[in-house]
Amino acid sequence: MSITVEKGDFNPSLLKEKFIETYGTSNEAIRIFASPARINIIGEHIDYNGGKVFPAAINKYLYVAIRKRNDSKICYQDLKFPGIFEFDISDEFSYKKENDYANYLNGILSILRRRGKIIPSGFDVLMVSNVPPAGGISSSSALECGFAYAVSELFNLNISRIDIALIGQQSEHEFMNVNCGIMDQFIISTGKANTAEVLNCATLEYEYVPLELGDYRFVVMNTKKKRQLADSKYNERRSQCETALAILNKAGINIPDLCSLTEQDFEKCSSYITDKIILARARHCVTENERVKKAVTALKSGDLMQLGELLRASHKSLKEDYEVTGLELDTLADTANATEGCIGARMTGAGFGGCAIALVHKDKVDSFIDSVQKKYTQIVGHDAGFFSCTSGDGVKEITNEL
Repeated sequence: MSITVEKGDFNPSLLKEKFIETYGTSNEAIRIFASPARINIIGEHIDYNGGKVFPAAINKYLYVAIRKRNDSKICYQDLKFPGIFEFDISDEFSYKKENDYANYLNGILSILRRRGKIIPSGFDVLMVSNVPPAGGISSSSALECGFAYAVSELFNLNISRIDIALIGQQSEHEFMNVNCGIMDQFIISTGKANTAEVLNCATLEYEYVPLELGDYRFVVMNTKKKRQLADSKYNERRSQCETALAILNKAGINIPDLCSLTEQDFEKCSSYITDKIILARARHCVTENERVKKAVTALKSGDLMQLGELLRASHKSLKEDYEVTGLELDTLADTANATEGCIGARMTGAGFGGCAIALVHKDKVDSFIDSVQKKYTQIVGHDAGFFSCTSGDGVKEITNEL
């Protein structure tokens, strides 16, 4: 069957109609779920160093429509990506390149089965996403968590939101062979509108913090650059941080991770690290973790100007101490920080491409985007992508809201 969707954001109220057009009618109910993208406000490259992250779910969603079948067949379709993927609930699922996005869904089913969750019948799925793919705001985790939550609710599996996040991460590790952290799945599963979450990635302790931005909005700025260096440089940075930690422990500092140090502690023991590059990597970890704490305090007290300064300082540290930015991200952040209406901008995500975020006055968003786009295109040679956003809810059912 041919399905066409106009470019731009899809209106989820049309999804039930498209589902029936695709799969026909049935006595079983069509249920629709929304799974958000996310931004990390601050706290970059410290989740694997014992630090805290400070993400928020945003109001860009992937939608999953799902309905039980009376046989064991599974069918996946997406309104924006052609092709039909068909399986059986009894299949031994394995990763296959030709299965494209269906691998993420089958990975979830594989982990559910391993955890002893029984899915008694087949089902049909129709999806559509307003989350920009490969933009560094976690489109794959939105897919994993949205699908896992939809299956859990459809078959009354009673999986908690935290376990939804852990199942998504486990699927990435064991099925997709991607050694990701927990932040993306966690905020997508547990996020709440008008809040951000400060999360300890090691212990999964978390706290909701009011995200009251008043007249300001976050603008996501996509470099539209493929991050070819991200994986290799990520592994290199992890190794450098491990080296710094080993040096300090050998000197008798005895800490479990770099982010256990305060800035004052670090000043006292930094002389043990004689390699300038290793020292810079460790300094970023310690100072970025302190910036997360200060950002939480700033938001709790409504001090957006302080939050903006912390965003600027975070980018400077990621550029100079951690060296994970590059021409495209630096151009976006530096131009944003010099543009009227912006009180702070920084790269977000792994770096070497992907996205940056800026905190911009709502009345200046359009002129801000025009100005930054012009400068970016002039320097880099191609356009960037932009959208403004507010906070959003974590994954939820929206059937009755449509």
